[in-house]
Amino acid sequence: MKNVIVYTTNSCPYCVMVKNFLNQQRIPFEEINVEAKPELMLELVNKTGQMGVPQIEIDGQWIVGFNPNAIMNALNK
Repeated sequence: MKNVIVYTTNSCPYCVMVKNFLNQQRIPFEEINVEAKPELMLELVNKTGQMGVPQIEIDGQWIVGFNPNAIMNALNK
């Protein structure tokens, strides 16, 4: 099983879509709310160069935004 981490904020509709998608596919994931932990947002920007959420890390591969095809491709590698 791959390690899936979803970085979210409280007001992000795409974050909800990603979480719903992962739940529908029965894919376990860890959620990290960067609004609750601003220091993690800085760490995220340093890693990916992206400010936006959701950002999904699947075994070290990053996907920015809600992209079901990219998520499934990363999970099936």
